[in-house]
Amino acid sequence: MIPVDVLLGIAFFFQTGIGVQGNLFLIYLFSFLFLTGQRLRPIDLILTQLAVANSLLLLSTGVVEGLAALGLKNVLDDIGCKIVFYLHRVGRGLSLSATCLLSGFQAIIISPHKPRWINLKARIPRYIMPSILLSWIFNMLQNVVILVKLKGPRGTGNTSEMKEYLYCSVNVTTSISESLHALVISLPDAICMTFISFTTCYKVYLLYKHHKRVQQVHTDNFSNRAFPETRATQMILLLVGTFLTFYLLNSILTGCMHSMTLKPWMLHGSIFLAACFPMVSPFVLIKSDPQIVKYYSAVQDRKIPHTE
Repeated sequence: MIPVDVLLGIAFFFQTGIGVQGNLFLIYLFSFLFLTGQRLRPIDLILTQLAVANSLLLLSTGVVEGLAALGLKNVLDDIGCKIVFYLHRVGRGLSLSATCLLSGFQAIIISPHKPRWINLKARIPRYIMPSILLSWIFNMLQNVVILVKLKGPRGTGNTSEMKEYLYCSVNVTTSISESLHALVISLPDAICMTFISFTTCYKVYLLYKHHKRVQQVHTDNFSNRAFPETRATQMILLLVGTFLTFYLLNSILTGCMHSMTLKPWMLHGSIFLAACFPMVSPFVLIKSDPQIVKYYSAVQDRKIPHTE
């Protein structure tokens, strides 16, 4: 029978390899089309941001977690621990921010064509890039504390003040400072999750109203013209639903970690769950968004020389 640690290591390497390939495919596809002057949808910029964040999250911890699961815990020194955990937290925050922005953007796009929404719909594409830049700045500044508190597995100082996390340790001086740090980290996440949940419910409500309206109309052509964003909205709902599922499971396990004696399987499981959405999301997009397939076909046509 294969030992559990070996299975964990294989799972982390598999998760990282598959997820990075899917996200890099999207980054390459959108970048190629942008650089060749192709017209992209405003939402594609958010999807590119999401793919970059997911790749950063997977690459920052996937390989190291796999090695740690196989028993190689001292693979990082102080600087390595700081960089890996910092990039992991920044990537996780960017992934959450991009999902939040994506859900809000789609909610505005499919909102009823009323005067108060029309002007906002026209201006919203101009706010996407500033929003992405602000999310990078915020997440990079928010996690600066990791560069101060995190140490290597053999960190110096009073061992009673060090909390071990497999191959790294964190300096926790008092329970008050630990609770304050947890509050600072979790509050933006809670706000984003509340916003995502609200916009998701709003979109479900709009889709339900559209479905009831279509049932009263027996002409298929009218139904297709009446709500052309329906398919894209369903894609976003599937993506957001996947995100919420993995995030809630990870949050439950993280809560158990803080309320119980920390065990290695808890930390491995928490990090594995945190990386499930970055692994799955590009394939959800490729499968559910027909425009991505059209983009890929356009790229292939440009690469293949046409013979007379």
